[in-house]
Amino acid sequence: MPRSNPSSTVAISRHPIHATLAPFPIVCFTLTLVVDIAYWQTSTLMWQHFAEWLLFAGLVVGALAALVGAIDFLVRREVRAPGAAWPHAVGGIVVLVLAFVNSLVHARDGWTGVVPYGLILSAVTVAVMMLSDWFGRAMVYRHGVGVSASDSVSDYRRSEPT
Repeated sequence: MPRSNPSSTVAISRHPIHATLAPFPIVCFTLTLVVDIAYWQTSTLMWQHFAEWLLFAGLVVGALAALVGAIDFLVRREVRAPGAAWPHAVGGIVVLVLAFVNSLVHARDGWTGVVPYGLILSAVTVAVMMLSDWFGRAMVYRHGVGVSASDSVSDYRRSEPT
């Protein structure tokens, strides 16, 4: 008997919105670390401004992703059931808090806005984000959270030529 995968409460045409929004802050916060390193190496103020905008964009879309994820998490018991759900949820909150504090640190003038605390916060944010993402992917790939039963791998097997 095929098992039923926990579906997403917030979806468009069965496509989970959380999975669509989540990659954007991941990219923004990762690029913040990259441009912080560039600023640390070059002292070019442009990199600090890029980091500020990346943090802002990542926080806005990250808050939306967290809201949608929280709705799925709180409304659907079967989404909370996998062991990876709680670490993923808590990790996502920690990432947003770290990014918010990092945004406040980056709001300072020039060098003190990035080195050393902004750079450290960017690195810690990326590390926590990678760990949280690991748990999020475990929910999808191991437990099928948000994966439609009709989207299973067996449906996409190539048929053998006759």
